[in-house]
Order: sequence, then structure tokens, then C-alpha cells
Amino acid sequence: MIRLVHQYEKNANSLQIANAIILRWQDIEQSLCPILGRRGVAALFKRSLHITSQTYPWLAGTYNGINFTLLKGTLDQQSSADVIAAGDALMQTFYELLTNLVGSSLTERLLISVSSNSFSDNPTEETPQ
Repeated sequence: MIRLVHQYEKNANSLQIANAIILRWQDIEQSLCPILGRRGVAALFKRSLHITSQTYPWLAGTYNGINFTLLKGTLDQQSSADVIAAGDALMQTFYELLTNLVGSSLTERLLISVSSNSFSDNPTEETPQ
């Protein structure tokens, strides 16, 4: 499972964390699109956002296809703790949906490159779109 909680120093701000989360989602997209297709990844992401927004209502309406600009802007407006918690919940939900779809072994193999490309200790201020 890909987790965010232990990836940041206490002084990371919400923009830095949001940038790192978006980079992680871009890695996931890149890893999964060749197997599931862009539509498949988009559907899993959208469903993950829908489920997670039940706990974090401010995530509702952040789906804009596999264009993470809206999500990044919404994350950046929250506290660092909320961004980490919601980011973890969103990743967990996505992971569980993917596991239910293809099984845990294949999910692990598909996301191994994402897990090994762990968030850097000092996420950058700028995230490519």
C-alpha cells in the first residue's frame, strides 16, 4: 500500500504535499494506462474520489478526467494534515478498488514502480501538468 503519512517532515506545507500527491497520481496513471487503458484508470480514479469524498466532502467535484489540476488546487487549500489524511484515504480506496478488480498480487506488481518511486523528502513547489 502506498502511504503518505511518513513521507513528510512536519514543516511541509499543503502545496508541497499536494504537488507530491499529484506526482504520485501521474506515476500511477503512467503505470496503469498501458494495462487498463486511460478510461479504465480514469474510472477507478473517479470512483475513488467519489468514495473518499464521503469522508472528505471537499474532495467532491474534483474529478476532471485524468487531469489533476482541479484536485491539486483543492488539496492546496486544505491544511497539511488534512491533505495527508485525504491523500492517504484516496490512495487506499484506489488500491482497494484495483485489488478487487485484478487481485492483490497483480495490483502489487502493477504499482511496484510507483511504490519504489517514493515521494522525495522535499517535494518541489512546481508540479508539471
